[in-house]
Amino acid sequence: MASEPIDIAAIRKDYQLAELDEATAGDDPLAFFAKWFAEAEAAKADEVNAMALATVDAYNKPHVRIVLLKGLEAAGFVFYTNYSSAKGHDIAANDQVATVFFWKELERQVRVEGRIEKISEAESGIYFNSRPAGSRLGAWASPQSQQIPGREILDNNYKLYQSKFGETIPRPPHWGGYRIVPERIEFWQGRSSRMHDRILFIKTDSGWSKSRLAP
Repeated sequence: MASEPIDIAAIRKDYQLAELDEATAGDDPLAFFAKWFAEAEAAKADEVNAMALATVDAYNKPHVRIVLLKGLEAAGFVFYTNYSSAKGHDIAANDQVATVFFWKELERQVRVEGRIEKISEAESGIYFNSRPAGSRLGAWASPQSQQIPGREILDNNYKLYQSKFGETIPRPPHWGGYRIVPERIEFWQGRSSRMHDRILFIKTDSGWSKSRLAP
């Protein structure tokens, strides 16, 4: 007998772990993000640096996928990818992006919106050389986002570049980092009865403005 269908509408959770007020959030959203990130690490959040990155292509169609945060700077949030990938083409067409972090272990969410830019080749090179050899070879072997006839294409490419480079694997010219320069950062703390706390920072000419949003 087939199992009963799941009642999706009945799935709910009452958030009760913490609260968030304006004083706690402070005046520097990047510093506060660093604090929350450290707390998520301490809570052993799964894939703590995973973020959903939303881009818009040349036809104004949105696309979203998970990428990994690899750097937090005063200027913004850094991740690495293939510049020739679908997301790379989107970014070339429209430099406005959004991303979101969700740490269920702490009942917290952070939304970031802003402009995206490439980091320097030197910065990309330093990070690339810190990666495991397999990941460096994978950056060469995978024509990211392109249709391929089968898995064997990737396996053959991997062996080809492994033989070609040996232990000295250079950074591909099509691979590097992006920096999201934030214009809006919203911190969300789950609260009971869906009365969540939401603190929004908006970048202004004189710094950051802060306000509370209704849940």
